[in-house]
Amino acid sequence: MSTETEEPSLTVDELAARAGVTVRTVRFYSTRGLLPPPAIGPRRVGRYGPEHLSRLALIEELQHQGMTLAAIERYLEALPDDLSADDLAIHRALVASWAPDAPEEVSREQLARRLGREAAQEDVDRLAALGTLERTADPDVFRIDPRTLHLGLRLLDLPIPMETILAAHTVVVDHTRSVARELSRLFRDEVWGPELAGSGSGAEQVRAKKSLSAHVQPLVVQALVIAFQRSMREELRAWYGQDQAPADGDGPAGPGGRDDPAAGPAAGDA
Repeated sequence: MSTETEEPSLTVDELAARAGVTVRTVRFYSTRGLLPPPAIGPRRVGRYGPEHLSRLALIEELQHQGMTLAAIERYLEALPDDLSADDLAIHRALVASWAPDAPEEVSREQLARRLGREAAQEDVDRLAALGTLERTADPDVFRIDPRTLHLGLRLLDLPIPMETILAAHTVVVDHTRSVARELSRLFRDEVWGPELAGSGSGAEQVRAKKSLSAHVQPLVVQALVIAFQRSMREELRAWYGQDQAPADGDGPAGPGGRDDPAAGPAAGDA
């Protein structure tokens, strides 16, 4: 398996299996320029890494949303060239968040191909705990949520205890539910208001509410993601800075600091 800090290690067959597509599809995307070229290893064998896997997942998600190949090409061309696998995963998550629930059934063998190894019972238990997978009456058949499978598979290999991941999941769910509740109250009381609430028939009001929601939701999600990214950058820089001495009064250098090229733009630069 390849990680963010390792050299690309997947062959084209392994990449296709992990992404849930065919080798022919990978080669087709490569010829269209949708995938960057692989690193060339020994014996001139192409090796692929996490960025290729995340980009494939994003392409497939855009296709599921009904985008044409030309539209996908334009979408990818507009993205910065230096996006990491994690950045691409965020793009995919935003796209997938608007997809309707469409559970799929997969066999243990299919799940193993996506994992890149045998689907051990521990992996199944962890995916089930994350809500990515549901068991069926057949112990070798599972119902998965395609929107969260890619995320769940990546979480499996992080060196973080399962209890910590579940605790983090609870924090995210609780706080996002609270934000959603407060925003709903705000729009209900301040935007919808008693005047609109008292006008029109019940059916007309339902249509009006749906129309308002359709316009507001994408804006709210984008605002939340931007605000969260900025907050996380600030928190991580403060955390990294605890172990770093300020350099010439310019703040912490090294990982997460202004002198670290991997840190990305500052919160105010986004």
